Amino acid sequence: MFKWKKASISLLVFIMAIFMLVGCNSNTNGKAEETSGGKKSDKIVVGFSQIGAESGWRTAETKSIKETLGNNPDFELKFSDAQQKQENQIKAIRNFIAQKVDVIALAPVVETGWESILQKAKDAKIPVILLDRGIKVKDESLYTSFIGSDFILEGENAAKELIKLIGEDQKANIVELQGTVGASAANDRKTGFANVLKDHPNFNIIKSQSGDFTRTKGKEVMEAFLKSDGKDIDAVYAHNDDMAIGAIQAIEEYGLKPGEDIKVVSIDGIKDAFEAAAQGKTNIIVECNPLLGPQLAQAVKDLKAGKEIPRWIKTEESVFVGKDAAEEALPSRKY
Repeated sequence: MFKWKKASISLLVFIMAIFMLVGCNSNTNGKAEETSGGKKSDKIVVGFSQIGAESGWRTAETKSIKETLGNNPDFELKFSDAQQKQENQIKAIRNFIAQKVDVIALAPVVETGWESILQKAKDAKIPVILLDRGIKVKDESLYTSFIGSDFILEGENAAKELIKLIGEDQKANIVELQGTVGASAANDRKTGFANVLKDHPNFNIIKSQSGDFTRTKGKEVMEAFLKSDGKDIDAVYAHNDDMAIGAIQAIEEYGLKPGEDIKVVSIDGIKDAFEAAAQGKTNIIVECNPLLGPQLAQAVKDLKAGKEIPRWIKTEESVFVGKDAAEEALPSRKY
């Protein structure tokens, strides 16, 4: 009994000593000091709201940013997949603001409807960098910079190369697979292509419909085009490679040869498209570089250092025409 009481008293003394030590290491607000000796982390915290994973291009962009920022000791990356829903992106941005991130990176699913949430970010003094797609806002100070391509130029290049391929003096009926309705990439690529066709009235878009930037929907829409106008289609213009690959499948199942019976031109430059081009199934690939991680990292570092960054940080891109160009480029494709 005596030994038990003695052990109990010793245990009680030990516990009281622990509490005294904790109390001595507490600050005046009653909160424990940080494990780093009271020094806050020097990492730059970036919140990235991605549209989703609707295409190989989008997956490559996500990978580039995760590898560049996620594996860099200078950064802490907070990633959110919106699954192609604007409401999910707005919720993610609201969470980033609450977490007091240093910079918000946003690949916007659509162009409009951002004023309210971006105003909250501005009020919180958190700069916003747009990635690969633009937005339409009355107050352009709601975002700091846009990193990405010239979508109108991409559409223009697609049209110019298609006209060269078919021949300026020839007639051509074109069907168009548009991207997601309301997306800046879809709007601008359509505008750019149409700008060039204005000067070539013998080239006509006879059908145009959204394939939502996906391979499955691209095939579905192309099947409908073939069913209604199969004998009259000379070319298909797809706003991205994934829809073009879906269209190629539909053309083959219809009994025609893609790249020969129906010319195919698309935008992005994913590996699958180069493989199709090497087989002669697609003719023109307008590159849209998704490897934006390094440019985003540099822009964020510059902002953190108090430097002014360009309103538009453009990516370097090329156009690939024909089987030989695809075969030459294929071994070096990273996405």
